[in-house]
Amino acid sequence: MKTIGLIGGMSWESTVPYYRIINEEVKNRLGGLHSAKIILYSVEFDEIEKCQSSGDWKKSGDILGKAAQGLEAAGADFILICTNTMHKVVPQISSMIHIPIIHIADATAEELEKCHIQRVGLLGTKYTMTQEFYKQKLIDRGIDVIIPEEEDIDTVNAIIFRELCIGEIRKESRKKFQKIIDRLKDKGADGVILGCTEIGLLIHPSDSSLPVFDTTLIHAKRAVETALES
Repeated sequence: MKTIGLIGGMSWESTVPYYRIINEEVKNRLGGLHSAKIILYSVEFDEIEKCQSSGDWKKSGDILGKAAQGLEAAGADFILICTNTMHKVVPQISSMIHIPIIHIADATAEELEKCHIQRVGLLGTKYTMTQEFYKQKLIDRGIDVIIPEEEDIDTVNAIIFRELCIGEIRKESRKKFQKIIDRLKDKGADGVILGCTEIGLLIHPSDSSLPVFDTTLIHAKRAVETALES
């Protein structure tokens, strides 16, 4: 079994499900007392968020790159960054290490292809929804990406940072997300990506009028597949 390196803490609320899902999946596949070999480097999210809001992506990339170097030195065979937004700096991080990073958008695109989804709604932070680093991975595979209107983008982003990242799960926010998903469906989406690892804490498949693609679940399961490859 390969050793999985996790860069977490962005936020730690969504890092916890990664650990649980990965170990549950290993147990399901191997049975008995089997569990995953994991090394976790949890960063200080306030420091990362300040880089995001100020646009200093290079500094954030340096921080995560050093975390990745630590995981590599500790014996990780590959790395997962437990957040969608910070995949913006994957090229910078990759240049600082010698082991692979499993890109969350690549794993999600593969799952969309398996389910024959051609037009998908994307929910996430404002950076993930409006910038190209994530969407282009899907577009390059022939998948049309639909994002919410500007007001809905602001709503989603605010709920992520002001509530979900600090562990607040509110029914009224779930209802707002449901309405936004309905509007994505009206725009022609055949499914919706929960493109922020915290959104799965709020929205479950039964809450959505569209098939849900939870990036935390997809990414974590992909890690297990890679860890168990011969």
